Amino acid sequence: MSDSLRLTMAQAVVRYLNAQKVEVDGEILPLFSGCWAIFGHGNVAGLGEALYQAREQLPTYRAHNEQAMAHAAIAYTKTLERRRVMVCTASAGPGSTNMVTACAVAHVNRLPVLFLPGDTFATRLPDPVLQQVENFHDHTLTSNDCFKPVSRFFDRITRPEQLLTALPQALRVLTDPVECGPVTLALPQDVQTMAYDFPRRLFVEKVHRPRRQAADVDELASAIALLREARQPLVIAGGGVHYAGARDALAALVERYRLPVGETQAGKGALPWDHAHNLGSIGVTGSAAANALAEEADLILAVGTRLGDFTSGSRALISPRTRLVSLNVAAFDAIKHHGQAVVGDAALTLPALAGGLDDWQPAPAWIERAAHLRKAWNRSVELATRDRGTDLPSDAEVIGAVNRAAGERDIVVAAAGGLPGELHKLWRTRHPRGYHLEYGYSCMGYELAGGIGTKMASPTSNVFVMVGDGAYLMLNSEIATSVMLGHKIIAVVLDNRGFGCIHRLQQVCGGPGFNNLLDDCLGTAEGAPRIDFAAHAAALGARSETVSGIPELEAALTRAKASLISYVIALDTDPLATTEEGGAWWDVAVAEVSVREEVGEARRRYEERKTRQWHNR
Repeated sequence: MSDSLRLTMAQAVVRYLNAQKVEVDGEILPLFSGCWAIFGHGNVAGLGEALYQAREQLPTYRAHNEQAMAHAAIAYTKTLERRRVMVCTASAGPGSTNMVTACAVAHVNRLPVLFLPGDTFATRLPDPVLQQVENFHDHTLTSNDCFKPVSRFFDRITRPEQLLTALPQALRVLTDPVECGPVTLALPQDVQTMAYDFPRRLFVEKVHRPRRQAADVDELASAIALLREARQPLVIAGGGVHYAGARDALAALVERYRLPVGETQAGKGALPWDHAHNLGSIGVTGSAAANALAEEADLILAVGTRLGDFTSGSRALISPRTRLVSLNVAAFDAIKHHGQAVVGDAALTLPALAGGLDDWQPAPAWIERAAHLRKAWNRSVELATRDRGTDLPSDAEVIGAVNRAAGERDIVVAAAGGLPGELHKLWRTRHPRGYHLEYGYSCMGYELAGGIGTKMASPTSNVFVMVGDGAYLMLNSEIATSVMLGHKIIAVVLDNRGFGCIHRLQQVCGGPGFNNLLDDCLGTAEGAPRIDFAAHAAALGARSETVSGIPELEAALTRAKASLISYVIALDTDPLATTEEGGAWWDVAVAEVSVREEVGEARRRYEERKTRQWHNR
């Protein structure tokens, strides 16, 4: 047998991907679960032919929008805690640049997706080709260079043999707990079809297992010393708790030492909502309980979080006198906010921390205060999510109805607008992956496509997609994809006639109603049309209905769960009502100069709040 295989570049890519395996709970599975593809002249003859030949090993899924299919791939790997990966390919030109936004979503959220955008001719013989962006000063640039700032690894394959080094590097990034994120390999359409004698050893099966890095001895000792001095500690649980498989280790630590815990958006579900030490969400969209303790804590142990502005209250929630210990697998995140960095895997390091604390305990009064605040917050959630019997229910009331309809292992999916804030505060889940929010990039349009990816990863769960009318209108075509593929989602469309969340923010900043709610936008005398979301969803193949009020919604949710295909429920909601309890300040700059007195007053409030940020003290 020859030591080489003559393959096209595209065939070699697909063959290599199929050779990559992963161990999940003791089972060896393909690392790459499938490829989302919309074909065009930039990828149909090369990569399309290769995917067709391997369609039994690497299924190819067709979507209706390139950005949306990438959102589905992102949601899939997020639901599976980065253990399996999907591929996305589109044609040269707009098909590929449509994926750039989704690539940014994956980058911000540290989620692995392999992007294979088609590219223009490497030989340049037919230049300029259809959809080619010609750069006047640099002929090496193509529109795919837009992927560079939002990819963790980027390469353009201009010769087939470059795969010998590019593919192992791509897999390194996709499977590394520190580097993990999107990888882009731009594939010129002519090079995709070029043949080369690839060595067989390139395609030998490889099983990937997560690398677990133990913490540095000195960093660990410093963290333990700080913890032992603390009397009023608080733990922040981030998404890294999930990705490290550290939920049991976290629970063991907080139960042994009776530590109160606040959860980030990505960390929600690290503990069951009714765990005795879970105080709920923290930060701008945080619970009153977790935020109160964050302001009073003398030490915060941040686990697996990048400490973004929504967690830190734009660096104004946590006192500069509060000591910070940041446990993170990535040094990039661990050193933030001038804390004591502990760089290491959370599943390994949390038990090591516990082992060094011996008989240490927080102050008894602190433990009692945490328990009291937790009880009070849970009462607030129950009040906020009850049916008030109004014609226009609040987001909180709708969340309450959907949450009550959800089973133990069901999942809620959302992304942008007012819903993430209300969900972070109010959604209750005992299932570790029962809460799925894309709130790193907060990308409107993620919701419905993300629901498909979530369902693909967890087929036995009901997937409830909660989406506002604005986000629905941005990207809804994948409802048809969900029906075509048989991946049922239940979408609840909350119609507040515009971008209600930003309308409220605009008013807080002193602005008038302007260009957010549809009634405040330029238009004809008749105004914006009344959208029939149920009819639209039905036209895309889903079952659907429009309801009014919470009792009708609850009845519709029962019908939706019984349906065999995707189901869309639309209802009108109040654009102004929000949950007043909880929350923290968010730094959104207000104009220094304005003719509006309201803006001037908002600026004065803003400047007062700015003085509370860490770097100002």
